[in-house]
Amino acid sequence: MTTHQDHHYSVTVETKDVAVLHCLRALAHYAQETGNKMIAWGGTKRPDWERHGKRVTFHFSDARYRSCFLTEAQRLLCHPLWTNVCESDQDPAVPQS
Repeated sequence: MTTHQDHHYSVTVETKDVAVLHCLRALAHYAQETGNKMIAWGGTKRPDWERHGKRVTFHFSDARYRSCFLTEAQRLLCHPLWTNVCESDQDPAVPQS
């Protein structure tokens, strides 16, 4: 099982649409093929999204999983609905309380 420290490949996205937020959460779960899938979308609930100005950060344990997430998001969700704000290879997930 992966730990939060293992999930250090991140991508921060912005969307103004709460339905798109939930689609992105599902895509993060899909893209994180192994390990603790829930870490990938931890901290991306609606209150988190609202608190962070309609932005959330997803964390993956492998750069390939992040790439899969972005590829599928581009394929399934029109770009005006969401944007890739930034990516990092050294941004470990933080445990949620």
